Amino acid sequence: MALERQLRVVDGSNLVNLGVRPEPGVKVAFATSDLKQVDQHFGSSERFAIYQVSSGGALLLEVAEFGSLRQDGHEGKLLEKFALLDGCVAVYCQAVGASAVRQLMGMNVQPLKVEEGTTIQGLLDGLQQELKNGPSGWLARAFARNAPREDDRFDAMENEGWEE
Repeated sequence: MALERQLRVVDGSNLVNLGVRPEPGVKVAFATSDLKQVDQHFGSSERFAIYQVSSGGALLLEVAEFGSLRQDGHEGKLLEKFALLDGCVAVYCQAVGASAVRQLMGMNVQPLKVEEGTTIQGLLDGLQQELKNGPSGWLARAFARNAPREDDRFDAMENEGWEE
């Protein structure tokens, strides 16, 4: 089913215009029916909540609703979900199929399965703590993938006005 409704609470690119200087962090998504718990299968999830998470806090960026979907193995219905998750480093869900896992990993989005009853707030708190302590595991790999490459530093310096 196609994307039915999408609410962007804050456009991350406009945070500076709002007087907010975001800390370095990550963008993560949660498959949820009630915006409180992670209680949906990735492929049939009716709603995703997307947050920007840093060591200093978490900011709800976006909520997207897809309506009711069957777990029927047809991957065409996932294209809009993949597009929605562009820029996220992870998506939390109760279950995810092998094909979706491969595609998410190809997009550098880590699919994470959680137990029934897992709250979004609990996951956000855990991510914030890990960012404070220094990321490990999949989160450290996500930061490494998104870090500027060594050969890009000269381009960045030139853009800042540095000269020989």
